[in-house]
Amino acid sequence: MSKQMNTVVSGDESEIHDEPHIRDRRITVSHIHALVEERGLDAQTVAERFDLTAAAVYHALAYYHDHPEEMRAVEETRRERQDAAADDPRIITGPEELPDS
Repeated sequence: MSKQMNTVVSGDESEIHDEPHIRDRRITVSHIHALVEERGLDAQTVAERFDLTAAAVYHALAYYHDHPEEMRAVEETRRERQDAAADDPRIITGPEELPDS
């Protein structure tokens, strides 16, 4: 019998990210969810794009649906940060805002 390691790290347990993500990667559960369930990409396509297993993609999707309160909090935090960035001209939100070298 094989032993399965947790594929997803919660934001509280992570040293590299403040939201749930694939273990040892910076690919968030929210991003996986957006690609598969909002944009309609095939899970295998997403796995290949990010050099993941299909199982890792499905684990991320399962985590998203198993932790709805945590995922809502992640989305709210993201919206708050976007609003703050929109209100503060010192915050660079894209490459078009970088000063010319």
